[in-house]
Amino acid sequence: MLIPGKNNYHLLPKTFDYTCCSSVTLITENSNYYPRILIAGTHSGVGKTTITLGLMSVLKDKGYVVQGFKAGPDYIDPSHHTAITERPSRNLDTWLMSRDVCLELFEHAFTGSNMAVIEGVMGLYDGCLDGTESGSTAHLAKVLNTPVVLVVDAKGLSRSAGAIVLGYKHFDREVKIQGVILNRVRSGRHYTSLKNSIENYCEIPVLGYVPFHEEIMLPERHLGLVPSVEQEFSKSAYQKIGKLLSATVDIGKLVDIALSSKNLPSFEKTAFCGVNEQVPCRIAVAMDEAFNFYYQDNLDLLELLGAELTYFSPIYDKYLPADIDGLYIGGGFPELYASMLASNTTMKESIRKAHRNGVVMYGECGGMMYLLEKLTDFKNNSHEMCGILKGTTKMENKRQGLGYVLVKAIHDTILCMKGDTFKAHEFHWSSLHVPVGAQYAYELSKHGDNTPKQDGLIANRVLGSYSHVHFLTEPKLAKQLLHTIADRI
Repeated sequence: MLIPGKNNYHLLPKTFDYTCCSSVTLITENSNYYPRILIAGTHSGVGKTTITLGLMSVLKDKGYVVQGFKAGPDYIDPSHHTAITERPSRNLDTWLMSRDVCLELFEHAFTGSNMAVIEGVMGLYDGCLDGTESGSTAHLAKVLNTPVVLVVDAKGLSRSAGAIVLGYKHFDREVKIQGVILNRVRSGRHYTSLKNSIENYCEIPVLGYVPFHEEIMLPERHLGLVPSVEQEFSKSAYQKIGKLLSATVDIGKLVDIALSSKNLPSFEKTAFCGVNEQVPCRIAVAMDEAFNFYYQDNLDLLELLGAELTYFSPIYDKYLPADIDGLYIGGGFPELYASMLASNTTMKESIRKAHRNGVVMYGECGGMMYLLEKLTDFKNNSHEMCGILKGTTKMENKRQGLGYVLVKAIHDTILCMKGDTFKAHEFHWSSLHVPVGAQYAYELSKHGDNTPKQDGLIANRVLGSYSHVHFLTEPKLAKQLLHTIADRI
């Protein structure tokens, strides 16, 4: 499916031509064998993403049909997975989702591939700040019964590397750490010292190392890595990472670890199976450099429930697609493209006209910022947005929200009814400023915070919120959205 924009970025179709991989066996829904491997780290910034992307690139070159997954709620890393594998990467989150839903989403996405590479989040045992394993890479590894390869940052380490790995091994013996990859190794002598310490004290094989290499460092900014949709250099960067990994890491052993995976645990299918209602409608989905934070499973569920999705660019297109009933604007980086969004006056007027005509509108984080009246960027420049919701946002010099939240609806909205609760995630650097008496949609509670905060602005058939929602956390949210849209048809 072609996405509008000057560079003709593509949203990948659900089907893929597998004929190029005829030498390997594809997995069907009836199989319970799913070769898989999980790349975890000792902490954030250790090199998980770099090594995951390199492994995906190598496996793809070897003829594997690779399905990517990301632990946790991140949108950006999956965009890089997708660019390499040519299959939409999926998020699996044991805090947002139940055990059975995680297993079902894994199986659902794996169909048609023959190798799953799962990228962890933060450190191996880091998750929700409630002191439990919920939301952690380790918890996901246990839910999926998946072997783990631990990435260790070797900078400043020698024999101490063995102590670190030993601690990770014994912290939870149910987590199957099957190998270690060392990152930022300075020399052969350095590598030998690290390897000997880990293998002698931990009895876990070191599968190789990645030397320090500035050319393969992917650029970052305030929300993390720059998404692949913005990086024209990405393909060459992925290839460089893959070649570097092949030269110093035993890819064959990594494949053997993946192939040693046991069957998936049994689970009950509830997410995609048993959908017995159809709500036909047509929804325009914003997709370009400014707005590209969507969970693929959200889009899949909307389509399964009967929605026709059509894509457009708020930056480049002059008007909304014709004959739409709903508008879905996800998160992204509107602050970096604010001048372009503001100058596209025909698109803004097209959205205002759609609102006057009763089109249902849902803006999530960046999408909410676009539906508001004004956006003030990092340089304190003010840009006129759509003005569907009353209020403004301002980019700040530090994070304004990060982490898992429990959402309670304090009014009826297009997604839920007053009193409903569900789980979500927030991550934003902007602050919200609204007039006195503004009608908020939600109260957000977070572990460790004693006072709930308000989020989500509502107007006639419109909802904007900082809360990122995965519809498989609570499928009735998607159903409520579609029923709201259907009521206007």
